[in-house]
Amino acid sequence: MLAVYLLLSAVIIGLDQWFKFWIVGNFNLGDAQQVIPNVLSLTYIHNTGGAFSLLEGQRVFFIIITVAAVAAGIYYLAKHLHESKWLTIGISLFLAGAVGNFIDRLRLGYVVDMFQLDFINFPIFNIADMALVIGVAMIFIYILLDEREKKHGK
Repeated sequence: MLAVYLLLSAVIIGLDQWFKFWIVGNFNLGDAQQVIPNVLSLTYIHNTGGAFSLLEGQRVFFIIITVAAVAAGIYYLAKHLHESKWLTIGISLFLAGAVGNFIDRLRLGYVVDMFQLDFINFPIFNIADMALVIGVAMIFIYILLDEREKKHGK
């Protein structure tokens, strides 16, 4: 069963890397093209930081943190595989997002971002970022609900 969740992560990593490769091959740095007018554009940028470009230029820090987080995620996934599908999918998405951006940091020294929401002022992001955020949200919700069940003795 662990292989299924690792396969989910691998598929998302592959999709993320393929899309980044496509963007780099078809856009010049800074180019933007509307996909859905006033909603979504593809805008090719480099991000040397983390979420919201925090800690820009701290490549080694992000590599170390990612290695530690991925090791912890795989360990926890293997140890708690049958605990909850919600938790397991959340960890799988988290792993996919972390590894997708890790590959960029190792290979390029920055992360390739491309999705821009035109209707709000929000940082440009990629597929790995989406997987990471959704995964962390699922893990957080699981922890909250699990603690609530423990508190109420269910």
